[in-house]
Amino acid sequence: MIKPTLRNYKRPVYITDYPTGPNCESGHLVDKNSGWRTFRPTINLDLCKGCLRCYLLCPDGVIFKSNSKVDVDYDFCKGCGICAHECKFKAITMTKEDKE
Repeated sequence: MIKPTLRNYKRPVYITDYPTGPNCESGHLVDKNSGWRTFRPTINLDLCKGCLRCYLLCPDGVIFKSNSKVDVDYDFCKGCGICAHECKFKAITMTKEDKE
């Protein structure tokens, strides 16, 4: 039987030592949103402080930094709402998707 190797826990010193954030940059997903999204995140740039918490927690990596604030790549956003839920400044709200 193969057992995993036991390693000593090393407490992270810097924020970059934590395993957070998306696995790839925006645009590396293979398929665009297929149109099933009901709500989309809308960012109020006046309330955004640029803390990048939404960027760190976005499961698809569709949030990116733009001029010390954040923006969303809507082609790949699935509308999960994690960014809006985790924004402590309430700068992100989920708005109803406009179906044309």
